[in-house]
Amino acid sequence: MTSDTAPMTTPEPERAQPAPKEKINWWAELRGLALMLLGVLALHSFVGKPFYIPSESMMPNLLTGDRLVVSKYPYGYNWTSLSFHPLPRSDWRLFGATPQYGDIVIPLPPDRDEDYIKRVVALPGDRIAVVNGRIILNGTPVPQRVEPAIEIPVDLNSPCDESVYPGMRLTRADGSMVCRMPVYRETMPNGATYLVIDHKTQPLDNMAEITVPADAVFVMGDNRDHSADSRASTWEKGLDGPVPLANIGGRAEFITFSLDGTTNLNPVSWFTSLRGGRAFSTLRPAIEGGKPAPAER
Repeated sequence: MTSDTAPMTTPEPERAQPAPKEKINWWAELRGLALMLLGVLALHSFVGKPFYIPSESMMPNLLTGDRLVVSKYPYGYNWTSLSFHPLPRSDWRLFGATPQYGDIVIPLPPDRDEDYIKRVVALPGDRIAVVNGRIILNGTPVPQRVEPAIEIPVDLNSPCDESVYPGMRLTRADGSMVCRMPVYRETMPNGATYLVIDHKTQPLDNMAEITVPADAVFVMGDNRDHSADSRASTWEKGLDGPVPLANIGGRAEFITFSLDGTTNLNPVSWFTSLRGGRAFSTLRPAIEGGKPAPAER
């Protein structure tokens, strides 16, 4: 017996079609990257930028390996403001202001585009001389008093080389090595006070009196015997006298972190090489109340 009814068949399920690939808008990607880079450049040029310390010229207040933030706006803007200094040298200033005694600033030398870091010790119009390592400001010695020696831990970034700091490298009872340095507390006319190191006699200990021009400041390193600053000529890698305000690139604000020189490709070293107790230390000088401390040196 046959049936006139056709056999029933199960319809095949519809296969999902892959969604069409969305084309990458390379123009939008490049534009976004360019805007991000412009934002970083603007932040570095007009607000603040990171800075690192490559030398010992500002010891004991700054150590080799310190990383810090420099604000760009306190003294206005000039040709040094843009990162990498792409602008030609000039004396123009926008929203210009004058640093204060004791400020740590970023001066550029007159013969090369290289950021230095020094402390302001004389302002426009001041008369300044150096006699036996002592600053004579407007005819009056800047007060200095002896402070207890400080001990800086010895590491790869602060080796306390015997030829540079003779007799200062010591071993503690626990076996750790430190550099024990004699220091003085220097106090400027506005009460700004900070520690300096002056441990030997050397040519920069004496400088005949000069008058700082109206558009400049005189700067020195805190490690007075190991700083190429306003006392030193350009052939000594110094700043060759007072620094024009148009060559000041900002003010040091605070330390973000500090490295002892053992950092390498091993991620563990990124943490073990951190120096303790230095992060977020302010770099603004303390202000002594009342009259500056009397000279005791």
